[in-house]
This record gives sequence, C-alpha cells and structure tokens, in this order.
Amino acid sequence: MIPQSFIQDLLGRIDIVDVVGRYVQLKKAGANFLGLCPFHGEKSPSFTVSPSKQFYHCFGCGAHGSAIGFLMEYGGLGYVEAIGELAQSIGVAVPQEAGSGPQADKRAPALLELLAQAAKFYRQRLKDAPDAIAYLKRRGLAGETAARFGIGYAPDQWRGLEAAVGDYEIDEMVAAGLVIESTGDDGRRKRYDRFRDRIMFPIRNPRGQVIGFGGRVLDRGEPKYLNSPETPVFSKGRELYGLYEARDAIRAEDCVIVVEGYMDVVMLAQHGVANAVATLGTATTADHVRKLLRLVDRVVFAFDGDAAGRKAAWRALEASVPHASDTKRIDFLFLPPEHDPDSFVHERGADGFREALAGAPPLSEWLLNGLADRVDLATSEGRARLLAEARPLLQGLGAQALRLQLIHRLAELSGLTALEVERYLGPVASAPVDGPGSRGRPGADDARAGGAPAAGGRSGEDSGSGSVGGRGWHSVPRDGGAGGRGGWRERRSFVARVPVGKPDLEARIRLLAALHPALAAGERGEWMPAPLAAWLDTIALLPPGSSLASVCEALRHDAPEAVARLEREAASDMSPAATLSIDEARVEMDAALAQLRERHLARLIDALAAGGIASPEERERYQSLMAMRRRT
Repeated sequence: MIPQSFIQDLLGRIDIVDVVGRYVQLKKAGANFLGLCPFHGEKSPSFTVSPSKQFYHCFGCGAHGSAIGFLMEYGGLGYVEAIGELAQSIGVAVPQEAGSGPQADKRAPALLELLAQAAKFYRQRLKDAPDAIAYLKRRGLAGETAARFGIGYAPDQWRGLEAAVGDYEIDEMVAAGLVIESTGDDGRRKRYDRFRDRIMFPIRNPRGQVIGFGGRVLDRGEPKYLNSPETPVFSKGRELYGLYEARDAIRAEDCVIVVEGYMDVVMLAQHGVANAVATLGTATTADHVRKLLRLVDRVVFAFDGDAAGRKAAWRALEASVPHASDTKRIDFLFLPPEHDPDSFVHERGADGFREALAGAPPLSEWLLNGLADRVDLATSEGRARLLAEARPLLQGLGAQALRLQLIHRLAELSGLTALEVERYLGPVASAPVDGPGSRGRPGADDARAGGAPAAGGRSGEDSGSGSVGGRGWHSVPRDGGAGGRGGWRERRSFVARVPVGKPDLEARIRLLAALHPALAAGERGEWMPAPLAAWLDTIALLPPGSSLASVCEALRHDAPEAVARLEREAASDMSPAATLSIDEARVEMDAALAQLRERHLARLIDALAAGGIASPEERERYQSLMAMRRRT
C-alpha cells in the first residue's frame, strides 16, 4: 500500500494544470484554465482546470477529478499506475508501507527492461525468419502493421534469448516469464526459453511498456497461443492486447470493440477499424469491463457465431452486468459461424464491419434471448427456471432504469406481473463506486453514490438531480488541430434552482470543510454524527493549505461514496460554496453547525415530551435541554 502521506506530498508538489496541459490545450480564463474537453467532442470549450482546487471539471459531460483521476480516465491507468506516473514526472520513487509491498514490486523496473530487450530481439529475428514472414503474408499482414504492433518472431532455439540479455541466469528472467526453469532426472537445474518458433505479439501497458507476450504457432502445434504467465508486471485478468495501440481511435470513436484473438485486433486495425482490443487467452473479467467503461460510452463484444463464441459472449455478459449503466451501452456482435473478425473484415472491409457493429444487439437483448433459449417457456417449470437464472444477474445490476426495463420484459415472458417479478428478484446488491476520476454524465452515478446532485446542479442544499447536457453514442468531430481551436463562445449563465425541503446540513459541512480545510478544526459533541466527526478529524490532520484534491484522496479510503458526491458538488465553480472566501465560509460553517446542534436538541426534547416527562429526572433533563436550546 502506498502511504497516504506520500500521496498528499505528491499532490502538493505537482500542478494539475501542467498534468492536463500535456494532453489538452489550455487557455487562461480568470482564475482557472479553459479548454476543449478530452472526454467528449465539443466545439466550444467547457472543460475547466482549477489551480486552487487542483481539480478539473467539464460542464458539458460532467467529467471531473484530480490529477490522479485525470490520468486514470484519459490514459486508462490504474490508481497505483497513475500515482507512479505523477511521481516519475517529478523524479521521485513511490514508497511502500512496511509489510505491504511485495519484493516483486521492487524488481518491476528490471523486469520491464528485460521484457523490452526481449521484444527488440524478437523484432530483429523476424527479419531473418522467412517461414515466419511467409506465414504473416499468407494472413495478409502488411509490414507497416507488423511494425506498428511490434510483432516479432521467437526462433526455434532452446536458449535463443541468451543473445538478447546480459545474463541469462539471473532470477529476473524467470520472474519476467521469459524462461522456464526445471530440474532434470540427474538433479541438475535446466533453463530454457518459454517461447520458441512462434510469432510474438508484445503486450503493452497504458504507458507503452512491454509487460508480456502472446506467442502463436506458425502452422500446427499445441497450444495454438501461448501467453506469458502471471508476473509482478503482468496479469491476464486485467490487461488487454492492443489497448495502447488503439488508445487514440478509442477516444475518437468513443467505442471499443473486444475480440478474442491477437490477429483479429491487428487485421481490424490494418483495415481501418483501429479501436479493437483482445482478451489474453482468458474469459472477459470484471476488471476488463471496468477499465473499458472508464474510457468509453460504448463497449461491443465481437465474437464468432459458433457455440464457443456464444459461450464466451455469455461469460462476458456475466462480467458486464454489475457494471452496466443507464448512460452507457454494452453490445454483443455475433458474426456468421464461418467468420471471425479477421476473416470478416477481409471479406467485407471496414464498412461492412461497421455496418455489422451498428446492428449489434444490446446487453439486455442478449441476456433475455440467452436465458429464453435455455428453457421451455411453454411450461410453468421452464418459466420458473427463466426467473431463477435471471435472479442472480439482475441482483447484481445497479442500473435502475435498465433493471426496470428487464423486469417488465421478464414479466411478459413468465406470465407474471412486473411487481411479482420484482419481489422475486429481491434487492439490488451494492454496486462498485467510481474511482478518483469520473466520466459519467450527471446523474450517472446517483444510484451508487446516494443520489448526489449532478455537477451542474446546486451543491449542498439541492437534493435533486440536474442535467448539464451530454452526448449520444457517437463522438462529435472537432474543428481544427491543437493550435487552431477557434470560435470559443462563453458558457450560458447558470440559473440556480430553488431548494426543496430541508437543507442537507451534513453535506454542506462536508463541502465547506473540504473547500476550506482550516474550518475542520472546531467543536465536537454528541450532537455531531460520528461519520461527520471522523470526516472533519481527517481533514483537520492535513497540512495547512491542502487543496481539494488532497482532501479527497485523504478521505477516499474510508468514505468512497461520500467523496464521490463531494467531487461532483465541489468540482463546478458554479457551486455557490466554491465562490466563498474563508471568512464567508466560516460564517456558513458556524451557521450549519448551529442548525445541526439545534436539530439534535429538538429531537431529544420531542422524545422526552412524547414520553410524558413523568419523573423528576425527566423534568430536570427537559429543563436542561430547553436552556441549551435557548443558548444556541
């Protein structure tokens, strides 16, 4: 685990304007910086970066977060990877708390260097392998495409890599998954290359570093594909082949296509469908789905139409359901049984493949059809089994609107009412909370974060949800390049809504303390809810002058849902609290705390009055509470 103190120090030393400015052209606009949002297509800038808060926020699509969140959302990095990227940018190493960082983590730089050397060696050996070149030509692969993906060849030698590295016998060669070590019958240790006589596909992380390989036999042989084993830098269940190479096309299309084979990815890219990735010889996992939905609004699983392809598609559906959203699409494309994506795009071209993508059925349709195909809907037993098999899937579905649609469809198929189906399915299991950055449109996270206001709505008192616009499934093309984004227009003025009902005092106090950490130190009492007191105590321990980004990272581990709500409320400069000075905020804080204390006293007094205040002790307690109330 990375020490929280290091994260706080890191966020205090970097400037989010510099981090975002590497990827987005920013223009000074008052106290903030303004630019075109990198997460959705727009012609007029609505993406702001606040140096004081160390936060970014888009008024168009609702994306917001800290520097860590930006690297996670824009670069597809994990939380630890994003911290490592920021640390590297200022020349510091990421420490590990005692007992939490495995030894393997310390070897990661050495393993990455060995993997890079192996990738270079394989690329060079491809030039001297006529059989491998002939195989790739038969598959239709162009030399430019092979170079773009760094495709190489592992020679048919037991210790070929010995010529590529300085020391073939070091332990890191085994740890990197490049060699296999075994003990012979004579008790002597033997070491040899894991990959031999195979076309080599390097697998890269979001930074472009080689972390593993997939090797394919030239013609016949088993296994057809051989992948790197699990290592300190590589996990098949989390990584995707081609994600680094496809990153620009994925952003441009706002869509990612998931296929099963490395050659599918490569050949689709060669034909102009460059936004495809592949799983690494394993079923689609929740980590895969979560990573992709952070990047795009539409994920399409493209599988063969045979039995094996449908089985793989169902496993992908099971991994996807808990992460489905009412504002994002997950579709399933089934190709004709005689085709895979490689052969399909060869025969019908990019336009034919895109036409097929346009007609890909959504997750809901595949779920219902897949369940219905397994049962006999003409019998009571078949309809009962339909509901029984749908139950665990829908219990994990947190997308409320989509769940309601599926309930009504299941009611039609089963011959029951929607209410009866809903009662049978039971409550929704808790869904995962978004990480440090969020791309969801306003309201997209409400079901998972307590129905917090949208980024464009009024924070604190307003418990409703607002809308600040959004986009459909297809991105809008931008005008001009990095140096010519003209025609900027001012944003429309903000019109606050009238609050309905009692203000949410706890949310108001949390927001004010996060924006002005100096206000967190103060009176605590039995009238203050314990979670709120813990929230203020954590902020009070932070260094003076801590930014909003630092506050969020300090609180995220213990209160992820509250932090997600805070980020949405505080990200927008249109929030009334965001414009308050420290003195104005202190007045607001004192008033909110006084109201919170008053409400607590009123509850205690009402409870005593409801009991009749019969005993002398109760009368004394009542008089004491009334005196405290008058003083407040």
